Amino acid sequence: MAQLNENRGTANFIVSEANGMYRSRDVGTVAAGAAPGLLPGTILGKLTAGGNFVRYDPAASTGAETVAGILFEAAVGTVKKTIVVRDAEVNGAHLIYQNGANDAAKATANAALKALGIIVR
Repeated sequence: MAQLNENRGTANFIVSEANGMYRSRDVGTVAAGAAPGLLPGTILGKLTAGGNFVRYDPAASTGAETVAGILFEAAVGTVKKTIVVRDAEVNGAHLIYQNGANDAAKATANAALKALGIIVR
């Protein structure tokens, strides 16, 4: 029998958001690359050159090393997508951290999210 894998859906990582019309979110250009791209809950950085959002990478020196938000919905290619950038609570078990992130790296990313007003539970 074939194994089916289901990815997490749009915004499934959100516990709560600020009241109001999408106050916790902005729209930005995400450079997600080729398929499978980036999944909802991916922690993002923002490139200094061009201002595109990319997967957070603490080892980079392009702007991607600074946490800028969390991807709200899946992205493939370079597209405009919704990004949680402030005033929200999220489920840490549903976030996608950088490759190879240990507990200390996750704590660092969570602290950077907290500085944006995004609390990881």
